[in-house]
Parts: sequence; C-alpha cells; structure tokens
Amino acid sequence: MPEKSGADILVEALVDLGVEVVFGYPGGAVLPIYDALFRHSRIKHILVRHEQAATHAAEGYARSTGKPGVVLVTSGPGATNAVTGITDALLDSIPMVVITGQVPTGLIGTDAFQEADTVGITRHCTKHNYLVKDPAKLGHIIHEAFHIATAGRPGPVVVDIPKDVQVATARYVKPGPIQHKTYRPQVKADRAAIEQVVDMIAAAERPVFYTGGGIINSGPAASQLLRELVRITGAPVTSTLMGLGALPASSPQWLGMLGMHGTYEANMSMNEADLVVAIGARFDDRVTGRLDAFSPRSRKVHIDIDRSSVNKIVRVDLPIVADAGRAMEDMILVWKSRQHPKPDLSGWWQRIERWRAKRCLDFPETGAEIMPQRAVRALYEATKHRAPIVSTEVGQHQMWAAQHFGFEAPNKWLTSGGLGTMGYGLPAAIGAQLGNPGALCIDIAGEASIQMNIQELATATQYRLPVKIFILNNQYMGMVRQWQELTYSSRYSESYSDSLPDFVKLGEAYGWKGIRIERPDQLDSGIAEMLAYDGPVIVDCMVAQLANCFPMIPSGAAHTDMILQANEVSGEMDDEAKALV
Repeated sequence: MPEKSGADILVEALVDLGVEVVFGYPGGAVLPIYDALFRHSRIKHILVRHEQAATHAAEGYARSTGKPGVVLVTSGPGATNAVTGITDALLDSIPMVVITGQVPTGLIGTDAFQEADTVGITRHCTKHNYLVKDPAKLGHIIHEAFHIATAGRPGPVVVDIPKDVQVATARYVKPGPIQHKTYRPQVKADRAAIEQVVDMIAAAERPVFYTGGGIINSGPAASQLLRELVRITGAPVTSTLMGLGALPASSPQWLGMLGMHGTYEANMSMNEADLVVAIGARFDDRVTGRLDAFSPRSRKVHIDIDRSSVNKIVRVDLPIVADAGRAMEDMILVWKSRQHPKPDLSGWWQRIERWRAKRCLDFPETGAEIMPQRAVRALYEATKHRAPIVSTEVGQHQMWAAQHFGFEAPNKWLTSGGLGTMGYGLPAAIGAQLGNPGALCIDIAGEASIQMNIQELATATQYRLPVKIFILNNQYMGMVRQWQELTYSSRYSESYSDSLPDFVKLGEAYGWKGIRIERPDQLDSGIAEMLAYDGPVIVDCMVAQLANCFPMIPSGAAHTDMILQANEVSGEMDDEAKALV
C-alpha cells in the first residue's frame, strides 16, 4: 500500500466519512491541505470571509441536515477566530469537526509566526481536541473525531495538525467501526426507570412534558415519537428555545416556549404542575428563573444523554440517562403493553385554557408604524406552506421569531441559544442552504446583529445561494435597550444603532436584491417581492423603535413574576420582582 501525505490522508478520511461540504479559509499553515482539496473533486469547499462565519455555517449545515459540519482554518488567528463558533456549538450540542493548521512541530512553543496554543485555547470549549504529531495516526484520529462529535450529546471536536505532519507521508487504512476506550455514552435507558416514569405519568393529575434540543438531535424519528407520546398520554408540552419544532406548533397540546420570554400558559403550567418530565433539556437559567421557585409542587424526571447534565442545576426525583428518542420509544412500548387508558386531564386542561385566554402574545398596534411582531407573523403567513428553514441573529428579533413563527417540524429552526452569539444567523442560513439546496432559507435579523458577519453576503453571492435576510430594523440594539428601559431607568447607554448603512444599497453592492419596507401597507407586498425573486434578497423592514419583547420574566424572578405587556403584570408578581420593573 503506497504512502500518502498527511494532507491526502486527511482528505481521503473525510471522503470515507461521507463529508460533502467543508467551510473554511486558507492560510499558510493549511496550504498542503488546500492543495490536496484542489486535487479531490468529491468535497465542495465553501470559502467564507471570516473564520467565525465558517463555524456558524457549519452549525447551520449540521442543525438543518443532521450531518456533522466540517471547518478548515489556518493556525493562529484562523483558529482563534473560530473559537466563538466552537463554543456556540458546544453549548447548543451541534456536531462539528474543526480542522486547524499549526506551525511545524519543531516550532511549537517558540512563539513562531501565527502560532497559538490551539489545543489549550479550545480545551474548555470542545468535547475533545487533538494535536496530531504522527501522520500514521491521522486517519484514525479523524474517524475518531467524527465519532466523538456525533455520539452521545453532539458537540465540536478540534483536530490541530502541524504543517510538517501535513507534508510527511504514511499509509492510510480506513478503520472499522470506532470503539473509543473510554467514551461510550449510554443510549439505552434502564428498564425499571422507564417503567417508573410511565407509572408516574399515568398517576399524575397535572403533568407537563418539558422538551429540548436533545429531541431534535436524536433525529427525525424522535420528534415522531414525541407526537405519539403526547397523543397517548394527553399531556401538555412546552419547549426550550432549542427544542422548537419537535412538536408542531399547531398541536392543541402545544403550550409554546417557556422561560424568560415564554408564554404565560407554559410558565404557569410549569409552576402548577405535579409532574414535570424533562426530555433532552438541561434546566438552564433562561428556563428556570429563580431556582427556589421553579415548579415547586412537582415531582421531576430528567431524561438526558449527558450524564453530567442530570442533577447539575435542578435536583430531580428520577434521573434517566439515555438518548431522548430511545427513551421515548421505550416509554411508548411500556405504556401500550400495560394498556394504560388515556388519563382524564380535563381539569388540568381547563386551567390551562384559562391561562391561554390571557392571549399573552397579543401586542398593541397603532397602524402608523410596523410592529415587529406583526412583521414576523406576516412573514410566517406568507411562507408557512413552504416550511422554510429559519435562522436568526440574537436579540429581540430572535425572541419575536421564536414566539410568532410557528414551526411544524424539527431542523427548521436555527438559532444561537446557550451562547447567544450575534452574527450567527447569516452564515447559519448559508450553511443550511448548502445542505438543503431546494429549501427556502430565511435569516430573521436585527440591524445591529446582522453587521457582525455582514461580509458573508459575498459568500452567498459567490455560490449563488438564494438566501433571504429579513431585517427588523428598529435602530437599536433592541434587547439591550429593553433591559436599560426596564432596569436602568431608560438610560440608553450605547444601545442606539448609529451610522447604519443603507442595507438596500449594501445588498446591491454585494450582488443581492435590496427591498425596503417602511409602512404597514407595504409589508405584504414587500414580503411577496422577496419570495418572488430567484436569488439572494435583503429586506430592510423599518419597525417600531421602542417596541419591547413581552411576555418577560425579569432576571432572577420566578415563573409567576411575568410582565405580560408594559404596565401589565401577571397578578402573581411579588414585591421583589415588582421592584425590578
């Protein structure tokens, strides 16, 4: 068997792993790899304009397709620019393999040109990382990296390859199925625990399923299993930001998102439940609010594939370490084998309907200006028949999209949850468009956040990607301004978006079609024009400047301490919470 260069071994391993797309940016420390890619036609390389965008594009590709995203960047600043996206992928459980160049092994530790301790820098924001010093080990390491990135709780893996290892030669043999010595996540739940949770659901009077991104990460079958589970149990379902789409938003059992900007009915149901079954969610602070007041009357079950997440924040009565889909499949089988009747939850649903009657997502309108909520609803109505893939940046527009854009299926909602990374949405939409060429991919953006990676307009132009950007332009860093209004007596310190570009002309400069919407009567026609254009479009939708995103739970408050609209609280708010607003 002839020897091959480390660069050729890398590319051949990627081909063997089924990699079709790599997002990257070349530099001196990865030129041997780029030369190898030049000679291989089976992998499509997407040239981004910034390494952070490469990682977000890989996230969007992975989240929308279920396949791991792959990134290739050079040493030093190439690697450090990728750290934000790597951390984002870790917190949101996105499978990603990031290949970084490194200075030759003999120069490591000498502060050589474009040297950075990539392994040290990324140690705490990856599932695992490697510094490869032997080309003979490179092929196996690449296969192992993909196994770790995709097995168990998905996440990012970094493989740092010195330049001399890329040039040195060795034999490459495609390894068989990877069996890591220590990393063997538990995917099958304990049978006794499954039987116990089924009995708890059957006996509960006020159950709630609290679902998260782990269901979507488990694959499309898991979302179907969730639908069957809620059908046979009759229980209501709420979701985290990352779990939207696992249950159709049109389901009568859907309560909406819970947490800081969740619905009144979702938060009140969590507060009053006697049983909470968390599936693929991690009890993060945006969901729980004040921990000592979180669902105080409930028994709690936590089903999660990540053992370290169980009992990390909230102590539960029944921990189950397993893949979300596998666990739900077993729950359904046990429920049906025991011939449990569908529980009578009529009293519980009557209470939920009273909370729904608050219509907490309603918003005031004057007719003189476009309310951002109205813009999102209009976009949803115009596109829902096409089941678009929607990405967002981070801020008020992100929460409005989560609240007012109904998702009927998994893998259609791409957003930065745990890290809250501005600049995520445009490259994520580009990655999604590459992974789903026939889909309608829309980035719902804010005028401040879109500028974080605005240079990726050129990437979409280069690869003829018909991505649509829909900017809710309120000329503020809206979420910052909202917090300043509510907690800092409207001292708007550096939150106004001054010196904004003309987004229409900017889009046109990059080869995009630009559309501006300024009045309510232009909204529907502007969206129709965007959808009719067979190419990339940027829409600058001017919305009410001082609109706030409600409902809202003040930081550190309980689920019952909700602000429903300006000067309207839930009626349950205590004095301490009132002082915050």
